[in-house]
Amino acid sequence: MHRMQITLIGCLGCALTASTGRVGSAADVPAAGNRATCAPSVCQEAPSQLAWPLRSTSEGLFVSGRDGCDTYRIPALGVATRGTVLAFCAGRKHSCSDPGDIDLLAHMPLQALEGPGQLSTVDISGDEHRHVVIAPGTEDVYQGHPTTLLMPDGKTMFAVWCIGHGGHAGPLARSDDGGLTWTRLDDQLPAGFRQHVNCPSLYRLVDPAGQERLWVFSAWPNMPRIVSENGGRTWREMEPLGLPCVMTFSSVIRRRDGSYLGMYHRGPDGQDRSPLKVLQTVTRDGGLTWSEPRVVAAVEGKDPCEPFVFPSPDGDEFCCLMRENTHRGRSLMMFSRNDGETWTSPVDTPWGLTGDRHRGIYTDDGRLVIAFRDQALESPTRGHFVAWIGTYQDIRDGSAGQARVKLLHSFAGSDCGYPGLERLPDGTIVATTYIKYRPGKEKHSVVSTRFTIDEIDRLLEN
Repeated sequence: MHRMQITLIGCLGCALTASTGRVGSAADVPAAGNRATCAPSVCQEAPSQLAWPLRSTSEGLFVSGRDGCDTYRIPALGVATRGTVLAFCAGRKHSCSDPGDIDLLAHMPLQALEGPGQLSTVDISGDEHRHVVIAPGTEDVYQGHPTTLLMPDGKTMFAVWCIGHGGHAGPLARSDDGGLTWTRLDDQLPAGFRQHVNCPSLYRLVDPAGQERLWVFSAWPNMPRIVSENGGRTWREMEPLGLPCVMTFSSVIRRRDGSYLGMYHRGPDGQDRSPLKVLQTVTRDGGLTWSEPRVVAAVEGKDPCEPFVFPSPDGDEFCCLMRENTHRGRSLMMFSRNDGETWTSPVDTPWGLTGDRHRGIYTDDGRLVIAFRDQALESPTRGHFVAWIGTYQDIRDGSAGQARVKLLHSFAGSDCGYPGLERLPDGTIVATTYIKYRPGKEKHSVVSTRFTIDEIDRLLEN
């Protein structure tokens, strides 16, 4: 249960009259409402400029003679800490006169406010006891663009990354204690792996016969790959997938029929230039072969890329968050109710999810934690490694969410954020990225930070 602080921001009467033509109540509002024995505070006039567009409706919010009240008077708006807008008014049950049986009613929610200033931010970036440096940068070596994989035992983790910004592959490490300590496995990998280039990504896929395979896909040339069929003990190189791309799969998700949907992006002729488009392909044999890719997101004037796909809590819908590479507005999102066979047209995400290379997990209580490089306009943490906390419904509704967390501070502007994000059985969340970890001559390091959702809740309360 989360506490809700409500701020009354003004009289609702003029605003609702302008939007609906009258002050009233939607027919689906319960008659009981939220009751009290006094009327709300009175504002003499509506705010001269509302910070959000009121949703147009053919029904009023509070309609005289409905829901057990003769008259509704003294409307007001309240804004909860998470940005939800509530409509209040006094429900006069028997007449319009001041004396008598009066209820305080609330219609919730009217609409969500969201944008700069609407989300609290918790800063844990300076808590060095949370940090694990997996691969330190040096004056000569730039450690870049990691992804991570947590195995089913809940403690074995793998991390893969490249050398240089979008550079060659080569490094791979394993942790046997949930990311606290790491062992490098570079010398156990195929020699050709060092020729793979740009942002290697790590996935665990299981074929219909139950065979587990760990895959590392890279971008160039033509989406090369290595595979392990024994839990990461040995690896072998396989032929490239032959898919021109800017980056390899930034998301792979299992579908209800056991197949996997892989999503990536590319520009014209596979080049890293506008217009960028998001494509998808399907494997039905655990990653060995993939279907012919098809474009699923292309937006005029925008460059959708780096898709992250995840299921709704009930598994009936996929949500896809996408970086928008012009960085002139917000990130993009689209939804599918049929395991990615069709998608809705991309629309803007909530402000707080604006960023690059999203990666998320669900907490035990059903909330989402999504990590990324912050690119939200007017954000005080823009360019740093952050996480957004909220619910799937917040995203679906375009609502602000609960909060943001500054995870790590970048000492090189916005060159950070390609994350791995894992949740351990004890609830610990391990967020890993590449980042200029300290000022000075040392280049980027691969670093993780650790926290729990309960810790973040306590910090928000304080």
